[in-house]
Amino acid sequence: MKTLVLGSTSPFRKTILEKLNLPFECAKPNIDESPQTKELPEQLVERLAIEKAKAVSSNYSNALVIGSDQVAVCDGQIIGKPHNYDNAVKQLSSFSGKAITFYTGLCVYCTNTKAAKSLVEPFVVHFKQLSGQDIANYINAEQPFNCAGSFKSEGLGICLFEKLAGDDPNTLIGLPLIKLVELLKQLGLDVLAHQTNT
Repeated sequence: MKTLVLGSTSPFRKTILEKLNLPFECAKPNIDESPQTKELPEQLVERLAIEKAKAVSSNYSNALVIGSDQVAVCDGQIIGKPHNYDNAVKQLSSFSGKAITFYTGLCVYCTNTKAAKSLVEPFVVHFKQLSGQDIANYINAEQPFNCAGSFKSEGLGICLFEKLAGDDPNTLIGLPLIKLVELLKQLGLDVLAHQTNT
């Protein structure tokens, strides 16, 4: 079996990939993640996913490298990390009663054949009407200052939502596993065929 490499040091993506019960390595992709002029969010995340996979691939001769990137979009604008309390309050206040779309770019790159399979998976989060007290309570409890959109969906952020809409809940956390399994199979790795009894 080819070496499986996750081109990310995100602990969240690592935890998701562990669900496939396959050995893998993690490697940090060093790329410029700046958006290009007039680049749509979907184009940005797919390009960055491909660039991350390719950036890591030079260190491996016989591997399938996974690249992934995600942005959140509200009212047509990409949402960044708040970095502090005041910005987190502004972000969550602006989301009250609205829907935010997360776009996750995914790429699997084969270092042997130089073949790359990529796609973009959307996931929509519908927010409740949030009071100032709801927002303050949430931020004080979870301090989500390094999370795009000022919330952690895998934690208490779930209390802020009215509903979630998407094909795969893993997508929201940063790695769409259903689609990843498909891409790996297209490049010759059948996840179920490589399971062993432990």
